[in-house]
Amino acid sequence: MSSVPVAERNQDATIYVGGLDERVNETILWELFVQAGPVVNVHQPKDRVTINHQGYGFVEFLTEEDADYAIKIMNMIKLYGKPIRVNKASAHQKNLDVGANLFIGNLDPEVDEKLLYDTFSAFGVILQTPKIMRDPDSGNSKGYAFINFANFDGSDTALEAMNGQYLCNRPITVSYAFKKESKGERHGSAAERLLAAQNPLSHSDKPHTLDIYKKSYKPA
Repeated sequence: MSSVPVAERNQDATIYVGGLDERVNETILWELFVQAGPVVNVHQPKDRVTINHQGYGFVEFLTEEDADYAIKIMNMIKLYGKPIRVNKASAHQKNLDVGANLFIGNLDPEVDEKLLYDTFSAFGVILQTPKIMRDPDSGNSKGYAFINFANFDGSDTALEAMNGQYLCNRPITVSYAFKKESKGERHGSAAERLLAAQNPLSHSDKPHTLDIYKKSYKPA
């Protein structure tokens, strides 16, 4: 039941399962959803501090039809007395995108997507695999990346803790990314934060975050 990186999943055949009781684990999810169709992978993101899952998970089916059928028959059924929410993972991520998008600059060429994910997921839920901009011909990093958090608590904490910290022997810069199709306006505005505060999904996936950070941050 190995976890597959978000980028390698078939998103059209992957469902989001939310509202999970703390007793639910990946085995239980597998046994529940295999009743709807062949399951390829089950993943429950875990909090880096408490090691507990965060009340939601992803189930990848063999086909999109199986995923659609699972949504149809499993949404709002009760698991340990709590109704679960089931919908397409891609739709969930779109709903969760509140604008908590960070720009990470001055990256060492050795920094890859996994290192960025492992480093920054300590601060909050990351919606997608971090996007390192690469040269289309050589595949080499251009030295900067984007990370999309589920809420501003995570992105604010990451910015405060990681801006100027060393990653692979090079100090990185962390700031809010510029909005697409905007004239110099960055994410993280008061308007975005107000909308995010009204988004119930962003609250349901709010992780436990660290309160104390060491000045010299070295990822494991």
